[in-house]
Amino acid sequence: MKKIAILIADLFDDKELLVPYYRCLEEGFKVDLVGAEKDTVYKSKFGLPMKSDVASRDISAHSYNAVIIPGGFSPDYMRRSNETIQFVKDMDFMAKPIAAICHGPWMMASSCDLKGKRLTGFFSIKDDLVNAGAHYVDEEVVVDGHLITSRTPNDLPAFMKAIIKAVKS
Repeated sequence: MKKIAILIADLFDDKELLVPYYRCLEEGFKVDLVGAEKDTVYKSKFGLPMKSDVASRDISAHSYNAVIIPGGFSPDYMRRSNETIQFVKDMDFMAKPIAAICHGPWMMASSCDLKGKRLTGFFSIKDDLVNAGAHYVDEEVVVDGHLITSRTPNDLPAFMKAIIKAVKS
């Protein structure tokens, strides 16, 4: 069974967490919500509570087939956790799919080698991605090797198709 980590922290975007969560379950994947702390309730931008299944310090990239990074303002909190950064770094080193939407690529800027990679994200983080060495493009989904990025919740259908294709291949 394929195993997916979805990162979670306060102020996540509701759609960008819930759509990947349920879509991955629909595909038959095992899904863990990974927070800085285990069994912690994190609230979305609109107040929706979701509880983490595991803490990033207690998992290994070897155990997961992909990681999904929702947007909202949660990536700013995610990248304050050294253990969460290390988990994504390890996924990058192993070239396992790393998918980020909206502000999610902020986490990639802190944990992945983005030099020369084509990425997208919410337009306001373009400078962060460019300063990390990426080539920013304005497209609904961008796949560059094992990195998958999208701009906004409107891109979720294309984003999920790309993730599912990457995990199944």
